[in-house]
Amino acid sequence: MTASLINTVRSTFLQAIRSVNPEGRWKVLVVDEHAKKLLGTVLKQFDILEENVTLIEPISTHREPQQFEAVYMLMPTTQNIDRIIRDFSNGHQQYLGAHLFFLDALLDPLFQRLTSSPAEPHLKALKELFVNFWVTEAQTFSMNAPELFFQIYSPPRNEASFRTAKSRLEEELRFVSKRIADLCITLNEFPYIRYYLPSHHQPLGPLQPNQQTRAPPPPEGSSRWRTNLARGEAARQYEAADTEFVTKVLASMVQQSLEEHKKANPEFPSPSDPPRPRGTLILTDRAMDVVAPFIHEFTYQAMCNDLLPIEDGTKYSYKFQSSVGTYEDKVATLSDADSVWTTVRHMHMREAIDKLMADFNKFMEDHAGFKGGGAASLNDMKDMLANLPQYQEQREKFSLHLNMAQDCMTIFEKDKLPMVSNVEQCCATGLTAEGKTPRTLVEEMVPLLDSREVSNFNKARIIALYIMYRDGVPDEDRRRLYQHARLSMVEQDAVNALVHLGVRITRGASDKDTKKKLKQKPHADEEYELSRYKPLIRTVIEDHVSNKLDQTLFPYVKDAPLAVASANSIRQSPTPTTSLRSAKPSWHKAVRPTAPVDNRQRVIVFIAGGMTYSEVREAYTLSASLNKDIYIGSTHTITPRQFFDDLKVLELSGVGSRAVPNGIPLSQTHNSYQEYYDQKYFIPDPAPPPGRPELHVPKDTKTSAKLSKAHSPSSPYAASSTSVNSLGMNGPDKEEKKKKKKGLFHF
Repeated sequence: MTASLINTVRSTFLQAIRSVNPEGRWKVLVVDEHAKKLLGTVLKQFDILEENVTLIEPISTHREPQQFEAVYMLMPTTQNIDRIIRDFSNGHQQYLGAHLFFLDALLDPLFQRLTSSPAEPHLKALKELFVNFWVTEAQTFSMNAPELFFQIYSPPRNEASFRTAKSRLEEELRFVSKRIADLCITLNEFPYIRYYLPSHHQPLGPLQPNQQTRAPPPPEGSSRWRTNLARGEAARQYEAADTEFVTKVLASMVQQSLEEHKKANPEFPSPSDPPRPRGTLILTDRAMDVVAPFIHEFTYQAMCNDLLPIEDGTKYSYKFQSSVGTYEDKVATLSDADSVWTTVRHMHMREAIDKLMADFNKFMEDHAGFKGGGAASLNDMKDMLANLPQYQEQREKFSLHLNMAQDCMTIFEKDKLPMVSNVEQCCATGLTAEGKTPRTLVEEMVPLLDSREVSNFNKARIIALYIMYRDGVPDEDRRRLYQHARLSMVEQDAVNALVHLGVRITRGASDKDTKKKLKQKPHADEEYELSRYKPLIRTVIEDHVSNKLDQTLFPYVKDAPLAVASANSIRQSPTPTTSLRSAKPSWHKAVRPTAPVDNRQRVIVFIAGGMTYSEVREAYTLSASLNKDIYIGSTHTITPRQFFDDLKVLELSGVGSRAVPNGIPLSQTHNSYQEYYDQKYFIPDPAPPPGRPELHVPKDTKTSAKLSKAHSPSSPYAASSTSVNSLGMNGPDKEEKKKKKKGLFHF
């Protein structure tokens, strides 16, 4: 199996905390708002307190002096450096000593400022952790920056704003490049870097060629030179704007960030035993595959996030039937901690339901106290679950996924998705289920557009896919399609906005087909007719691993692997010969003995502008079939609904969107990267409290341990399972301990 990013980042945090071992054993953890959230994604409060942490304090609040050493986990902002200095200045000593851990690289000016301050004698350690990215699953990561979709693709509001919009985008890309570099450093990987260089459209958004941002044209007569070298620097700079794609800009920035880190840390990457082949980072963007966010997917995770109201891909509200037959409102968290979820999330819905049924019936058989036969349907499962009060946690998991599967299948039938999806698949693949060119596509499509049983959202998805299939349609045809579907003006705007993602939506009689180098591969062995389309990222990864990926389409930034090494990797990593979505998915097979799991070559994929759950699935399935460690990340994860809603306001620079309700800012760029960074993570200092009782810190370490492990209900971390009772407290002592613990937690 591929090493889990969650475990890697968790281990990084825990190693940092464990490295601090003061004489008195106990220590204080000091965090800022952002570091607190990042910690909370991989660690519970109880996990931290288990590491001899007696107190967790936010650095932005008023804190009482403590007789402990402190572990600071902070973002390297000017504001935080000033706070650390303040903790040990003007005769004030907040802690016995400070061990500093920054989640990002600390720039030299701030390092000099810190080491030349009154706090310097109290600093015992300083280390950069490089973990400033969000780990969402074992093999996925995110920047949590949905607003970047608008900064990358929204056209500048007028000619005069091109320069500002481009500068702002480059500033954001610089930040993203450092987050990608953080991921590579955390994985101890200095990868080859490849980027998507499309040939069928110009750069998009603020990067599109414009007089404001393009270099001056070369002098007249210089075009007579045939070689690029002879034509001169002026001509090359002028033409550079035609290939200044967001992926190319980002790739060069990531390369620069990694080289700077290598220069400061010559031992990077540290050698592994056994040696791991050098990995590759593939940078692409949403415009490479605009089909994937529109098409209906029927694997469990993708289908649930498309059809159900799941918040941020993790929170789902449902009705839970208790043992007495009453229904309770529940909010479930869909994460890697849920073994049922991780087992079925990439299975086709039919297989997922079969798996849930089989696991449920096995669960019934394993508990002798249960009487009655096995479940034959989802409704049987629901009735039987209500009679199992003694197995609450397992009941809730089965009940959750039973509800989700049943709700998906209800919507599948109600919204006529079998017919809708058939049209979608024909448009996306350009072939019918029989592998032939679709001849009756319009005849199948128009009744669905006319139907009042099909939602406008699904009609718009069909029209968008049809326009892409036809490589643009005449304006009159597009108007008629909108008329049949009765789309509102805003919904029409969403489809029309595809032009800003490099899609040709209007086509004249004499227009030729757009020549695209990257095309959908037919998968004749696909078992499910409504799942024939595979995201293009699958083709990219497969072709890269087999050394067939066109280097003009995905060039390397700097050095490329030697052909010999590539040939060796091909022999070690055979391409799959079975369907990745067959009845027995390949990701459940045992790992091949040809390559040890701990040193498999890595492929890291980053999609600027949003990744879909179908693309996430491909990272997992290809990891097993290609025998590689594949990680996938993006600026954010998108659902079809979110993508469609963002397209509605793309021309408005995001005004009215969920990510940036007021639109992307038009202000000038910052004077330095540090200034930009400081503003991004700025947290205002609260006013000092008027009067506060003195905090009594227990001197006895045993007592201190008991007090500190109690759960603080207002903690930012996931609720700890440790309670006062579990620490051996009861009766009058319990009440006494409750009173004392209030002084220890300020969250």
